[in-house]
Amino acid sequence: MSLREEWKKLALFIGVFIAAYFMPVGSARFDNAVLEACSLLRWYAREHVLLCLVPAFFIAGAIAVFISQASVMKYLGTGANKVLAYGVASVSGSVLAVCSCTVLPLFAGIYKMGAGLGPASAFLYSGPAINVLAILLTAVVLGPELGLARAVGAVGFSIVIGLLMAFFFRNEEQARADMKIAMPAEGQGLPLWQTILYFAAMVGILVFANWGESARGAFAFIYQNKWVFTSLFALGLAVILVRWFRIKSGCMALAAAAVAGLALVFPASPVIPFTAGVIALVLLLARGSGDQRDWLEQTWGFIRLIVPLLFAGILVTGFLLGRPGETGIIPPGWIAGSVGGNSLAANFFASFVGAFMYFATLTEIPILQGLLGSGMGKGPALALLLAGPALSLPSMLAIRGILGTKKAAAFVALVIIMSTLTGWIFGIVTA
Repeated sequence: MSLREEWKKLALFIGVFIAAYFMPVGSARFDNAVLEACSLLRWYAREHVLLCLVPAFFIAGAIAVFISQASVMKYLGTGANKVLAYGVASVSGSVLAVCSCTVLPLFAGIYKMGAGLGPASAFLYSGPAINVLAILLTAVVLGPELGLARAVGAVGFSIVIGLLMAFFFRNEEQARADMKIAMPAEGQGLPLWQTILYFAAMVGILVFANWGESARGAFAFIYQNKWVFTSLFALGLAVILVRWFRIKSGCMALAAAAVAGLALVFPASPVIPFTAGVIALVLLLARGSGDQRDWLEQTWGFIRLIVPLLFAGILVTGFLLGRPGETGIIPPGWIAGSVGGNSLAANFFASFVGAFMYFATLTEIPILQGLLGSGMGKGPALALLLAGPALSLPSMLAIRGILGTKKAAAFVALVIIMSTLTGWIFGIVTA
């Protein structure tokens, strides 16, 4: 190993030692920040891992096994029709309406299978940003101007960011596309109609298990019956696994009976039968072979790649910024006092902080409501709405693990810069 590498290791060791030596343990702010880091991680594990991430990982694993590279490259690859590619990417992401972390396994899945960087980036942004319910609630709670601006900005961002990412890294992406083309053709999997139903069942479980609370019309009806819809999609997936994936019907019936029994015993805790269903699926796939085992192995591969980075990022986010409504090491007054007015600095600060914070789906709205009441300008509010839900420190770390440092930094920079400029222009227009 070179002397330079040894010096780097020594510098890192000294830095860690100094940080440990002067760690302000006992200070109220520091101790509270550590508590907030652990609290945010616990909250995330309880509220998002089982219901959001786990279904997303299984979908990503299924993409890697059952969707051919030729199909992905035809609709989302570098050489695909741009209108079709970006239209499919933005619509696919918006239908899912997931948070910035849940979209990562799906993004990793389609990118691994040959999707171009541009359409994949459009999908990565649109998933958490173009949430129909969030946009409607923004209009109702924060005003129609912000709701409309968020809708237009989010749709435009997904396409523009995708196009710019494809342009910036066009040479690397062309070389990557050439490598994919040179690979041998893969065998045929399920017929198209079976593949559509198979993925629809899994996406239905992901969407309805995480349906947010609402007091309005059809959204309220779906929320009140979300576990009924989730169960119907789970039943459909069970039938598909038996009919098309050769899972033994007796084993599936036993698993379904156990899940149904737990649902009856714990009606107020649907996460218990949901967890049992996940465990049953893992055991059924582990007993299988061929595509069944490949599906499980691909899912585990995505979990190993993404989860450690997400958890590390959540701990750092909680330490620095705390949970929504709570305080980390950074005083909330610094944030509230930096987003008043409509200067470029205020819009940049809102975009920057929003990009690093973790927002669960819909939580950005009450947070912004409080900040607007404390004097936040409309421009910075829109900037935070456009940058916050689409990014977070945990998702940045995971994106870096998938794309590498340069591409991840470019994606983050584009979101922050475009959010800043859009918020600034919106503030001028609505002044």
